[in-house]
Amino acid sequence: MTFHFQFGFNMFPEIVRPFNNHYRCFSVSMLPGTYRCDVERGGKIIMPPSALEHLTRLNIRFPMLFRLSNEKTNRITHCGVLEFVADEGRVYLPCWMMYNLLLQEGDLINVESVTLPVATFSRFQPQSEDFLDITNPKAVLENGLRNFACLTTGDIIAIKYNQRIYEMCVLETRPGPAVTIIECDMNVEFAPPLGYVEKEVKKDENVVNPADLMPAPSGFVPFKGEGNRLNGKKRRDFAKPEMVASKPAYIRGIPDYDYKVGTLTFLRITKPVNNKEEKDPDEFKAFTGEGFSLRKPK
Repeated sequence: MTFHFQFGFNMFPEIVRPFNNHYRCFSVSMLPGTYRCDVERGGKIIMPPSALEHLTRLNIRFPMLFRLSNEKTNRITHCGVLEFVADEGRVYLPCWMMYNLLLQEGDLINVESVTLPVATFSRFQPQSEDFLDITNPKAVLENGLRNFACLTTGDIIAIKYNQRIYEMCVLETRPGPAVTIIECDMNVEFAPPLGYVEKEVKKDENVVNPADLMPAPSGFVPFKGEGNRLNGKKRRDFAKPEMVASKPAYIRGIPDYDYKVGTLTFLRITKPVNNKEEKDPDEFKAFTGEGFSLRKPK
């Protein structure tokens, strides 16, 4: 029996060792030189050149993502790296990231390399009702997230639009509490802004319904009965006519709410009704009136 052995430098898979260091953190405004507003608008940090050399020796894969931890308060977030030009022993963070981690200028922060899943869904809550004034909020958010490498559930990120800063709370991310948003197709939803209460339409008690001003029809209503044949028989296909209410008489001081522009209404002067001659409409019977002759009696 013969055994064949192959020896080489690639016999075992390469083990990627994590990057884990402590740095003094400062806000972007403390960075020497001109103010870097591009760092303030996104979710990436600036690290020292020695960090790049260390990451290269560890064969860290791109994109480089990091977990930032404040060990005093147990607050964490995730970020990418923009440049390696910081002073040795320092890292520079956006202000919104300093607030989330509860950090002060010069505090120690732990920076650890991580691998995050690709985002498929995220849900944001604006921290101000002013965000509702934006015509296309999804387009504004998409443009702002181009400067971010990852999202962490619970963070309050800052998006700049039209010279204003809008804060957005990350309520939910899928498939995990921290995701990368580099070259991904992510669905986005918005929750109602913080403190937003939907306005209820209250009925004004001073507004009077026009129907309440019109008096209800009283007395005899013409054409509300059924037709009768002279022979007393009823038709089989006879359909009962619908009740048609007559328009109430005009009362001075009450406007005509059914008025249409471009029409004229002529009011007819009616004689007052004699209460003595008024009959009960329930006692009305067809063809029971008195007859009259056109000839005058001699």
